[in-house]
Amino acid sequence: MHNHYDIIIIGTGSGGSTLSYKLASSGKKILILERGGFIPKEKENWDPHEVVTKGRYRPNDTWYDQDDKPFKPFIHYNVGGNSKMYGAALFRFRESDFMEVNHFGGVSPEWPLQYDVYEPYYNEVEKLYSAHGKRGADPSEPWATSEYPLPPLAYEPLIKDLNEKMMQIGLKPFPLPMGIRLPQDYTETESPVMLENFDGFPDPTDSKADGHVMALRPALKNKNVTLLTDAYVEKLDTDASGTRINKVHTIVKGEKIIFNADVVIVACGAVNSAALFLRSANDKHPNGLANSSDQVGRNLMLHHNGCLVAFTKDMINDCVFQKSLGLADFYHGSEDSKFPLGEIQLMGRNDADTILWLAEKIYPGKTYQELKQMTIDFWLTAEDLPHPDNRIRLKKDGSIQVSYTRTNYKAYEKLKEKLKEVFVKIGELDNRFKDIQWAGYDLDISGMSHQNGTLRFGTDPKNSVLDLNCKTHDIENLYVVDASFFPSCGAFNPSLTIAANALRVGDHLLNEVLKIKNKEIETSVTS
Repeated sequence: MHNHYDIIIIGTGSGGSTLSYKLASSGKKILILERGGFIPKEKENWDPHEVVTKGRYRPNDTWYDQDDKPFKPFIHYNVGGNSKMYGAALFRFRESDFMEVNHFGGVSPEWPLQYDVYEPYYNEVEKLYSAHGKRGADPSEPWATSEYPLPPLAYEPLIKDLNEKMMQIGLKPFPLPMGIRLPQDYTETESPVMLENFDGFPDPTDSKADGHVMALRPALKNKNVTLLTDAYVEKLDTDASGTRINKVHTIVKGEKIIFNADVVIVACGAVNSAALFLRSANDKHPNGLANSSDQVGRNLMLHHNGCLVAFTKDMINDCVFQKSLGLADFYHGSEDSKFPLGEIQLMGRNDADTILWLAEKIYPGKTYQELKQMTIDFWLTAEDLPHPDNRIRLKKDGSIQVSYTRTNYKAYEKLKEKLKEVFVKIGELDNRFKDIQWAGYDLDISGMSHQNGTLRFGTDPKNSVLDLNCKTHDIENLYVVDASFFPSCGAFNPSLTIAANALRVGDHLLNEVLKIKNKEIETSVTS
C-alpha cells in the first residue's frame, strides 16, 4: 500500500467531507481515513425501533462521565459521520453569535473572525448542500448576499394553519432552511421522493443532503482521492523537533499501517479529535499534541437540546414531513428577558416507543396511532457556554472521560415556558389547541448533541489551540475542520457553519499552503 500522501483527512462528517470536496480538484494525492464503514441501504434504515430504540447504527462505545459512571454516547462512526443521521437543518449563525453576548449563565465570547468572513462561504455551502429556505422571514436572520438556492419546503395543511395562527398573535415563524435534494425540485419526469423518517435516520434514497452524498461522493470521483473505511487512527507522531506530524498510526481492518503526509487534517468530531490529540502525547508534547496552552479538550459545549411534545385533545395531525417550521422570536431575548433564550423548531415525528413512553401518565391505554394524531413535536435549543472544566480526558486504559456541567440552563427552561405560552395564546384563537398536555425529554451528556469547542481557535497561543486558519499553533502541518474550533456555539444547528469553515480552511490550504490559486482548479459547486 502506498503510504505517503500530500494530504490526509481523518473523518468524513460535515467538516471532513466538505474539505475533501474543496481540495479534490487540486490534483494532490489525498487520503481520507474513516473509522467506520458505509451504512448499508436496507429496510431497517427507516425502522424506528431498530434505529432509535436499539441503536442499530451506533457504535458500542463506552465513555465515562466526571463521576466515572459509564454511558453509551449517541454518536455514529460511518462514512458521512453524524451527518448521515442529522436533521439537515442548515442555519447560518447570526451576526451576534460571532460577538460577545451576555447570558443568564455568563458571557459567550467573541469569535476572532466575524460573520462577514463566513458569509461568502455560507453562500457556497448552501448551494453545495441544496439548501431550501426563504430570506427575510426569520427576525433573527443575518444579512446575506444571495437568495437560498431552492424555495422552502411546502407546509402541510396543519403546519400552514399553525404558521398563520402564530402570525396572528404577533410572532414571525419561518420555513426551516433544509438541506434536501429532491427530484421534484428539478424535474417533473421523475417520481417524487416523499420523506417521513428523517431526523436521526439514515436516508436510503440519498435525498438528505449529508456530507457523504453531497461532498465526499463527488470528491471520490477524482482519481487522486482515496477513501479507506474501517480505518481507526490510533495516534499521530511528530518528528524529532515536535513541530510536524510525520506518522499517522492507523488500524485498517485489523492491520496496523503507518501513513504520512505533508498536511494532516483532523475532523473526528469535537470529542474524538480532542481524544486523538491527547492519546498522541510524546516527549515534545507531554500533555497531548498542540497542548502548550493546556486548552486541548477544554471548553466542551453541547447545546441545551430537547423535545417538547404537545398532546392535544381535538386536533388531528396527519403531517408526513413535519420538520418545516421554525420560531426565533426569542433568540435575542423577550419582553420579560433581557438575555437570549434560543430557538424552536418543528422536528420529525417521534417514534412509537418514545411517544408511548411520554404519554404513559397522560393518556395511558391509548395506542400509538391514536397518540400520533394528537401530537405536535418541537425541538428546542439554547446556547451552552464554554467553561474550562467542561472537558475531555483519557482514563488510564485510554477510554474517554467527559467532565460536563450545564451552563446557561435557565435560558433553556425559559424557552420551554415561552413555547407553552405561545400555545395558550393560539388556543384562544382555535379550540383545537386549548388545554394542551405537554411532555418531553432533555438530552443529557450521552446525547452528545452538537458537540463543539474542545480545540478552539484564536490569535493567542496561550489560550487557544488553533490559529485563525484552524492550524495548530504548535504544529505546522496539523489542521482541524470539525466543530472543535468553535469558541462559542450560538443556539442554532452547527452543521452549516462547520461546512462553511471547512471551505474557508480549504481556500487557505489551496492558496497559501499548496500554492494553488483558485483559477488553476475546478471548484465549481454542484446543485
